[in-house]
Amino acid sequence: MDLATAAGPALSAQGEAMFDLFRKPQGRSRPRPDERAVIESARTGELTARGGGVVTYAWGDGERPVLLVHGWESRASRYAKLITRLLALGYSPVSFDAPGHGESGGDTTTLAEYRALIGALHRAHGDFAAVVGHSFGALALFLSLPEGLRAGRIVAVSTVPDFSYLVDSFSAHRALDARTDAELRHRLDRDLYPGEDMWTRFSVLHHAPHVRVPVLLIHDENDEAVGAEQAERLAGGFADRARLVLTRRLGHRRVLGSPLVVDTIAGFLTGTGADLGDRTGVAAR
Repeated sequence: MDLATAAGPALSAQGEAMFDLFRKPQGRSRPRPDERAVIESARTGELTARGGGVVTYAWGDGERPVLLVHGWESRASRYAKLITRLLALGYSPVSFDAPGHGESGGDTTTLAEYRALIGALHRAHGDFAAVVGHSFGALALFLSLPEGLRAGRIVAVSTVPDFSYLVDSFSAHRALDARTDAELRHRLDRDLYPGEDMWTRFSVLHHAPHVRVPVLLIHDENDEAVGAEQAERLAGGFADRARLVLTRRLGHRRVLGSPLVVDTIAGFLTGTGADLGDRTGVAAR
């Protein structure tokens, strides 16, 4: 029996509810006290996405732009410490709050919207010296490469390996029964990403063989949202084009603000950082 048949001609009330919930961030975070000065110093703009206006941010003189893409239920301000370091190094950080996040409008968002926003900022700022993504944002960056995104280096923090992982995690967290899980997948396939072959193409590993620029993967051993074994798996997919740095006791969300992580990213972008050791070396204890 195929998925469409299993799901039936119409979704149950539970299936509809889960489809809506899958696209909706639960809560809108605010800037932390130590982020406010950085975010308030940005030049802000606006892009249009389904559901409302999207706030964009830019710093610096426009030379050597670096795109920063936040994760699910996060916001651009979480990059405050990295933004400060990039400015000191002569880079020009660029970021945005996705729909339903931060200061942007709407209450839902999708990978398609992330990709569209990344593409719009690429057209506005030109090729990026580097792109940095956290979690869902890192996946969106990798999926934007076939759409024409060009960057000299790629940094992926707490990387989600593929779209299937997101759906599996959501289904497990919500303890969905087999029918509701099938309904959710059918609705995603039919209505959210029709014709995308998302179960195959929405994967970092699917695109890894075609990535020819240096890649830095950073992942915490105690990540409660995306297991560290996924980072090991991804690093193998990039072979010698990627370096994996593992940290400890930072979790999924606090990793971006770690001074060690900021130092590691800065060293990777400038080529002046200390040797990070072997591909699976622990960078923090």
